[in-house]
Amino acid sequence: MYGENVCPNAQQPPDLPALGALMVDAGHGDRVGEFRGVAGARWSLRPVGGGVEWEAEPHLVRPALLIEQLRARTARLNARSRGEVL
Repeated sequence: MYGENVCPNAQQPPDLPALGALMVDAGHGDRVGEFRGVAGARWSLRPVGGGVEWEAEPHLVRPALLIEQLRARTARLNARSRGEVL
């Protein structure tokens, strides 16, 4: 019988975003990061403007809204203006 072993609710992997695209990782408290590439079955993200990368489950990552992008970039600029090490 055709399709006997096919799972009807299988999720397709999401399309890969462009390198550097800002993404929101729901698996890490809606953390915003730049897409850096694929690491096995996970995606690598890093904080806006640099920092330590983390891995995220692709199905928990979505493109950042404009307001989320603005917030992330503003937070980085504010930290830099306070002299924090980035």
